[in-house]
Amino acid sequence: MKNLKQSILLAAAALSFILASCHKDKKVIPATTPVTDGLYVLNQGIFNDNNSTLSFYSYTSKQVTPDIFSSVNNRGLGDTGNDIEIYGSKMYIVVNVSSTIEVVDAKTAKSIKQIKLINGATPREPRDIVFYKNNAFITSYDGTVAVMDTTALTVSQYITVGANPEQLAISNGKLYVANSGGLNYPDVANTVSVINLNTLTATKTITVIADPVSIIADSFGNVYVLSFGVTNGNTTINPGMTIISSTTDAIESQPAVNLGYNIPIAAQGDFVYYPTADNKIAVYNAQTQAPAQANFITDGTVITTPYAIAADASTGEVFVTDAKDYSSNGTLYAFDKTGKKEYSITVGINPGRVALLKN
Repeated sequence: MKNLKQSILLAAAALSFILASCHKDKKVIPATTPVTDGLYVLNQGIFNDNNSTLSFYSYTSKQVTPDIFSSVNNRGLGDTGNDIEIYGSKMYIVVNVSSTIEVVDAKTAKSIKQIKLINGATPREPRDIVFYKNNAFITSYDGTVAVMDTTALTVSQYITVGANPEQLAISNGKLYVANSGGLNYPDVANTVSVINLNTLTATKTITVIADPVSIIADSFGNVYVLSFGVTNGNTTINPGMTIISSTTDAIESQPAVNLGYNIPIAAQGDFVYYPTADNKIAVYNAQTQAPAQANFITDGTVITTPYAIAADASTGEVFVTDAKDYSSNGTLYAFDKTGKKEYSITVGINPGRVALLKN
């Protein structure tokens, strides 16, 4: 990302681009009891500083716990937290540089198991996680997708995909994997792998715009891929969006988009949200397949450095994090379905992902 082309990828491309990362006046408290409703923010921290944190905001108390994982487990998360998802009663935290998956109780953040993704002595560097029928699927920079049983919490197999895979999306019983190739910059990749979730085998690759990183599925059978593009010698491929039909796996369109340095993406209902080069949150209508709004934010709130986007289908709310200068604490903004700010909270450095906790 950053949410999505995140720190390791950018570090490999050019060290100068390594990322460095308010419910206003909300009281900060330590975590003491199980929670039932709120949101978690996974803060990446600074690459190689081993300072990822997990913020929690309670909808009930309107209070923030700045690092609930550390306060509950008496240890840190590790280096460069990259993804966080809740599945059933568990929450899964992907820590990229540490090559770990932290599995915790979703309501307390208490550690259940830490899983190391290592190939012999070589860290696999996990990036993203999704779930399907009691399996977790985890991309790693070594060109694999791990298949992990969510009951046993053990990895049963690794599926080979493309170079340096980033995000994942599921649609129509298939898993779509964005193969970035970003560690080989400027010789990046330009494919999406398709995995049959019944056979757990890669069945095809789809050519997309160079350096695909962010990917999401809507409720209409479309898969959206955001790519950074690349400049290699005298050839420049601009950043862009590719929309794939999950029915046919054919490319439906590549609409013109104005993408910025960070390219998170989120979908809910009829809409897909992504940041633009001028730090607005653009809206694309998934049902009509046309641009809907140049900026979802309607009240003048300014986001300095959009870093993560999440959406709550039950309320229509959209959450956007601001990484600011990549080295100081960031901010999470909550907007209602009309794009007006409801509140903001101070979170940690480089807030890269948001997970919503429901009763």
